[in-house]
Amino acid sequence: GYATGGGEPKDLFFAPIVAVQNLMKKNGAKISDYDLIEANEAFAVQALADGKALGWDWSRVNVHGGAIALGHPIGASGARVLTTLLYALKQYGKRTGLATLCLGGGNAVALSVEMI
Repeated sequence: GYATGGGEPKDLFFAPIVAVQNLMKKNGAKISDYDLIEANEAFAVQALADGKALGWDWSRVNVHGGAIALGHPIGASGARVLTTLLYALKQYGKRTGLATLCLGGGNAVALSVEMI
């Protein structure tokens, strides 16, 4: 499933929190239901704020490094985040994943995937 969220442009780094909360409500899930999380972060403080608000297990987040380490390609971040998540799920034999991505103007998207 997927969900979006957002707020004022000045609060854009908090938008993934809203998107993930919307997704979990939509799917009846909780953050611990996801085996791996790929959180696109242009700045480290964003991942810290999102992780604190959502209470995720840091050992499950960006297991191959996030955007700071792997790159933040303008216009292709979503493809990079999803591909990294899918390959990590396959590599570690995990089943469920969560991808988050900030968008311009204070919006964000969250996507859940399940390997079958």
